[in-house]
Amino acid sequence: MHFNAVSAHTAATWRNIVPAATVVHNGIDTQRWQPGPGGDDLVRSGRIVPEKGAHLAIEAAEQSGRGLRIAGPVEDAQYFEACVRPRLSRTITYEGHLHQPDLCKLVGSSAAAVVTPCWDEPYGLVVAEALACGTPVCGFARGALPEIITPACGRLVRPGDSAALAKAVEPTIGLSRADARRQAETFCSMDAMTRSYECLYRSVSA
Repeated sequence: MHFNAVSAHTAATWRNIVPAATVVHNGIDTQRWQPGPGGDDLVRSGRIVPEKGAHLAIEAAEQSGRGLRIAGPVEDAQYFEACVRPRLSRTITYEGHLHQPDLCKLVGSSAAAVVTPCWDEPYGLVVAEALACGTPVCGFARGALPEIITPACGRLVRPGDSAALAKAVEPTIGLSRADARRQAETFCSMDAMTRSYECLYRSVSA
């Protein structure tokens, strides 16, 4: 039996039970997630639940002076009503649970993506999706995010520190959108994932 994890962080978490797990990072379809032109506002996508920290993304956007567009399914209505809806405004908007083409358009037309996990993300698909859209990422250095985000495509700050995240917004926006897309193609595309799994299968079957 052979175990594989979707990130080094996940492998480390299970090391006391599975000491020899390999790592193949998740991949996304970079043909479906195409680069966009960027824009002025920030974007926050993904499930709206407490552990994803949408309220911290709002705090960071407010402190940075940038607008924020929020997208994703409301999976915790109580959290949304208590921590998100009261802070919606002309500049902080909820765009709904969008179909993939519309979400791609939203992310690609944003200046930067804000990712604020309040738990240890095993991977972080929203990061990969943003990069594929050419949108650099600023977020919390938690879980697997430091494995995906490089200085060329994003900025990471101490988990939970919305003030530090706000200060990271403008440096993130100044990064190359081409470099963000390149990171998605080389590190978190389906092609990259497939090549890694092929190597893994050849190794374990030898």
